[in-house]
Amino acid sequence: MLARFALAALFAIVTLEAVGADESAPAAAEKNQPTTHRAVMTGDKVVQILDETVDWYRTLGIQQQAATQPSDFLILYANRQTAEKVVALAFEIARANAELLSSEASAAQANEDAASTRALTTVQQKLDANRASIQADIDTARRELATGTSRNRADMRERLRVLQGELDMVNAQRNMLANMTQYAAQNDTNGFGANALKAHIDAIAASVPAAVPASTPVLPAATPTPAASTSDSSALSLVANTSLSRFGIWDLTATVLRLSAKGRTIDTVSDRTEQLQRVLDGIRKPPLDQLKALSVRADDLAAQADANSKSAAELKAIRDQYDTVAWLFQQTSSIVIPLNKVDVLLKQYQRNLNNWEQATHRQYGEALRALGWRLALFVGLLVLVYVIADLWRRAVFRYVQDTRRRSRLLLLRRIVFWMLVVVIAASTFVTELGSLATFAGLITAGLAVAMQSVLVSVVGYFFLIGKYGVRVGDRVQVGNVTGEVIDLGLVRMHLMELSGSGPMGPTGRVVAFANSVIFQATGGLFKQIPGVNLAWHEVTLALPAGADYTALKDRLAAAAQSVIEDYREEMVRQMQAIQRTASAHATSEPQPQSQVQLRFSASGVDAVVRYPVQLQCAAEIDERVSRELLAVLSAHDASGAGAEKR
Repeated sequence: MLARFALAALFAIVTLEAVGADESAPAAAEKNQPTTHRAVMTGDKVVQILDETVDWYRTLGIQQQAATQPSDFLILYANRQTAEKVVALAFEIARANAELLSSEASAAQANEDAASTRALTTVQQKLDANRASIQADIDTARRELATGTSRNRADMRERLRVLQGELDMVNAQRNMLANMTQYAAQNDTNGFGANALKAHIDAIAASVPAAVPASTPVLPAATPTPAASTSDSSALSLVANTSLSRFGIWDLTATVLRLSAKGRTIDTVSDRTEQLQRVLDGIRKPPLDQLKALSVRADDLAAQADANSKSAAELKAIRDQYDTVAWLFQQTSSIVIPLNKVDVLLKQYQRNLNNWEQATHRQYGEALRALGWRLALFVGLLVLVYVIADLWRRAVFRYVQDTRRRSRLLLLRRIVFWMLVVVIAASTFVTELGSLATFAGLITAGLAVAMQSVLVSVVGYFFLIGKYGVRVGDRVQVGNVTGEVIDLGLVRMHLMELSGSGPMGPTGRVVAFANSVIFQATGGLFKQIPGVNLAWHEVTLALPAGADYTALKDRLAAAAQSVIEDYREEMVRQMQAIQRTASAHATSEPQPQSQVQLRFSASGVDAVVRYPVQLQCAAEIDERVSRELLAVLSAHDASGAGAEKR
């Protein structure tokens, strides 16, 4: 019971003393430390400003990606120099404020330590007095036990045990207070926070090269003056106009998109710069107010020092306070001066961004206008070519009646139209025509090797449609195939095969030949002259031995000619057409005349009868000529037999 009561009393005493110390701490601090250590920013605010500054500094990366011209790199260099100075000043501000936070924490910790030490010392003194009193009671009890009667010995022993327990309890309390005093001396929560802030600032500075203090001072960056910026912009505009006039649509489109992206990048960096300016402007007033308060406090201390009734101790206290005020003024100035420098640098940085943005917008407008003119020219040329092609087509259908010539002119129109479209597109979309010509030459050479047969067939098509070429409906012979042309394409033609010993008719098969057949040395292509359907047939007859070959020749020729006379008019017309087509014209009118030639053979003398025929009547003419020739031979045989009988 006594031990529990003593423990409760101890904790009550400690609590009351601590409360009393806390209540008396402000008064003591105000008496001993008249000058307050107060930082202008908290640790979280310092970290936030550093984060904002570092993020803003990293916008130099996207500026470097957007810089593509010499003037851009000039502005980028100036911005980089300015940004490095701003970052260095921001870390200087952070470190100065960290020193103020550290000083404030040290002052607060000193006040707390003084109050805690006084409270623990008071409790320690009371415990020592209580221990001495209990020890005296124990000594008294031991003496009484030695001199007491036997009846009181048992009570004295019990009392002695109780006093010994109280003494052990007081000793335990004294040990606990000693441990608490040692822990209070070692623990420094405020100082740990200030040290952690300094370590955090150093860690952020290590991630930014510009924040690492250099061994040599950085020379101020050369900032272009407004006049210089204007002249650079004018020169850049002149260069842009000269180069844009040679750009194609693709390059102009790429330039417009790139300048648009550059403008958005500059706007983003400008917004980030304005945001950083607002953040730094927000912390400018507290240090200025603190400088004013410190100046007033310095004046008060100077007035107190000038008073005559001051002892040496009071003058020493005033001097200590004056030193503190001077140190605080210096540390606060270390925040205000960099803030003013940062404000000037950020305004200079913003002017550079504004000049860059104006130049970029001017270039964007020039590129956009050049692209619009180039597109308008391209569309206008295409419309002009289309109108000319349509007028060409209308003129062909109106003034050219021949189907063959009309198809050739329309084909030529189509070729010219697409060639003009390709030339206009190439000259409009491509910047360097020399590179395009080289590239086109390489592609043409590759296609010529890979598609040699196709190209030869295409060239053969133009030979086939020439003056003596073929057209649909003509009867031609290619090698051993005779047929009627049913389709004539750019690469190949199709024939309806014709066959038959008498009148030739379609076999139902379609034969395809590449147009390159016209360049082949063997085979060849045979075609009737337009409007001519005439051929020469031959018949070989064996003449009887001992006959009058001259008379028999005349009779055979007269027999064949008698058949030809029935078709004379049409044959004469076709022979005249052949003469008109030939380069050398005959002086006399052509005559369809049969011919008979005699020649020796193994069996005797043969007569070769050659006569003209019309292909559509060839079978009929061959049959009639054969009958007439057989009649002549039969008559000759009959006359020869009669002569022998006589």
